[in-house]
Amino acid sequence: MKISIRTKFTLGMIFFFVIIAGITILSAYHLSRLSFKTDAILKENHFSVIFARDMAEELTVMNQEITRCFVNSTEIDSAVISAASASFKKSLLLEMNNTTEPGEDKLASGIESAYNEYIGYLVACEKKPVSSEIINVSANKFNALYQQMMLLSQMNEQAIILKANDTKKSAQNGLASVSLLGTICFIITLSFTFNFASYFNGRFTKLYNGIKEIGAKNYSQRLYFEGEDEFYDISLVFNEMAQSLNENIKPTNVNFQEEFEREVSLNQILEIKRMLEQMHGIEEQAVELIAKLENKETRNGIS
Repeated sequence: MKISIRTKFTLGMIFFFVIIAGITILSAYHLSRLSFKTDAILKENHFSVIFARDMAEELTVMNQEITRCFVNSTEIDSAVISAASASFKKSLLLEMNNTTEPGEDKLASGIESAYNEYIGYLVACEKKPVSSEIINVSANKFNALYQQMMLLSQMNEQAIILKANDTKKSAQNGLASVSLLGTICFIITLSFTFNFASYFNGRFTKLYNGIKEIGAKNYSQRLYFEGEDEFYDISLVFNEMAQSLNENIKPTNVNFQEEFEREVSLNQILEIKRMLEQMHGIEEQAVELIAKLENKETRNGIS
C-alpha cells in the first residue's frame, strides 16, 4: 500500500492530537471528580454544620430570655420567643431536607420532637412568672436539645474530615494517573518524533549526496529507497537520469578519442614528411660537397 509523505505527516499530527486529547480528557475527568466531591462536602455536610450552629444560637436566645425573666421576676417576652422560634424552625427545615449521613435523618427527627416539646412548654409558661421550677425544667430540656444539635454538628464535621481525606486521596490518584499517562505519552511522542526526523533526514542526506556525485560527473551513482512513497519515485527518476547520462557520455568519449587519434596520426605524418624533406636536403648538400672535394683533388693532381 502506497502511503504519501503528506499522509504520513497528517497521521503524525493526528497521533499528537490524540495524545493531547487523551491527557486533557483524563485531567478533566479527575478535576470533575474532585469538583463533585468538594461540592458534596459543601452541600451535604458544611451546610448541616451551619444549620446546627444557627439552631443552637436561637435555642440559646430563648434560654437566655427565660433566665432574664427569672432574674427580673417578669413574664416571658413572647416576641423574642416567637422570633427565635421562627429562625429555629427555618434552620431545622433546611437540615431535615439535607440529611445525607447514616442516622442523620433520625437525629433531625429527634431534634424536631424535642424542640416541639421544649417550645410547647415555653408557650405554656408565657403568662406565668418564671419560677425556679420552670427554670429547672426548661434548662433540662435545653441541655438535652443542645446536646442533640452538638451531636448533629459533630456527625457532619466527622463526615467532612472523612470526605476531605477521600478527596485528597482521589487528587493523589488523579495526579499519579495523569503523570503516568503523561510520561508514557512523552516517551511515545519522543520516539515518534525521533523516528520521523530520522526517516526524512536519512533520505534527504542520500538524495543530497547523490546529486553531488552527479555534479562531480560520477554517473554510476544510484539511489535506493525502501517503501513506496515520493522518495521511492524520486529514486527511480534519479536512477533513470543517471543511466541516461552514463549512456550518453560513452559515445562522446569514443568520438573524442577517435578525433584525437586522427589528429595525432596527421601530426605524425606531417612530422615524418618534414623530416624526410630535411634528410633529402641534407643528402643533396652531401652530394654537392663530395663533388666539390673530388674536383679539388683532380686539380691538385694535374698541377
